Amino acid sequence: MLKKRVKIKYISHLIYPKMKLFGKTPDGKEVNSYELINSKGAKLEVINYGATVSSLKIPLKNGELVDVVLGFDNLENYINSFDLPSAPYLGTTVGRYAGRINNAVFTLNGETIHLEKNNNGNSLHGGDNNFSKRVWDVKAVNEGSNPSITLTYLSPANEGNYPGDLSIELTYTLSEDNELIIGYVAKTTEDTAVNLTHHSYFNLDGHSGSVVNQKLTVNTKQVLEVKLDCIPTGRVLEVDNTPFDFFTQKNCPTSIDNTFVLKSKEELAAILFSEKNNLKMTVYTDQPGVHIYVGGNCFNKIKGKENADYHTLSGICFETQNFPDAPNHKHFPNSILKKGDTYSHNTTYKFETL
Repeated sequence: MLKKRVKIKYISHLIYPKMKLFGKTPDGKEVNSYELINSKGAKLEVINYGATVSSLKIPLKNGELVDVVLGFDNLENYINSFDLPSAPYLGTTVGRYAGRINNAVFTLNGETIHLEKNNNGNSLHGGDNNFSKRVWDVKAVNEGSNPSITLTYLSPANEGNYPGDLSIELTYTLSEDNELIIGYVAKTTEDTAVNLTHHSYFNLDGHSGSVVNQKLTVNTKQVLEVKLDCIPTGRVLEVDNTPFDFFTQKNCPTSIDNTFVLKSKEELAAILFSEKNNLKMTVYTDQPGVHIYVGGNCFNKIKGKENADYHTLSGICFETQNFPDAPNHKHFPNSILKKGDTYSHNTTYKFETL
């Protein structure tokens, strides 16, 4: 059981010495970096710009630490990454709706909602005004057993043209079992569409390497059929004898941008394994899908942290979430959060050395 968090109304260097200034936004808002360390020596760094995981260092059997997520060394690079031909969203929290919505439109309570178009005429990850580009508030930090940090963001009604004030509370916990546990809770003042996810690019060989020789297992035999623009058709396909069959372990794909259909809550979704480091990451989630993505790129325009050159095979994303375009498919899992109800989403990335 996780230890109850110690709630701190205002976070300062005096009461949380592992906080440091990470930079300032163009409009002068301070962005800080927070470091959490568990008793096993694992280290998690989070910045409150985009509620972003900027570093996650896992101890190996030889005592070395390997940073298993991609990131940037400074705030300027995070901000500038959104101007790349395809923003990579390194380590960010994605919302109000993760994934694509067809033609950037859906119907809610008889009203047509027109969203921001930012992906070939569709809406992707909540449009241009998405949560990954917002400065979140830090509500609580716990340095004890299972250290954690809780961040909050109030998305005002009509941000990205979504109805309702949406209040989000997000907690990252670094457990004593070397798990990154992510918990989301959200409430709205009006009925609205909600789909939150985490967008870290993982690389168990280290953030400056390639995932091409790492082994992937996905715990399902079903995937959403999509059109060429990655919008779901509404059909669910069996993966047997297709390039999407990762039910048995295979090398990571060199390019993928697809949603796999999970069967039950609290399910094992996927496994990634590095033979080089004998390191395994297991993904668990209560969401109906895991969107797996390989292909993020900095286009040789922005250096990654520690002067790394990130390319299309630098990392793999496991975006646990509802289905893309769910508001436009009645038979997809419900994506509408009703006024008075609570959105809840829990995902765990567990790391083990073998």
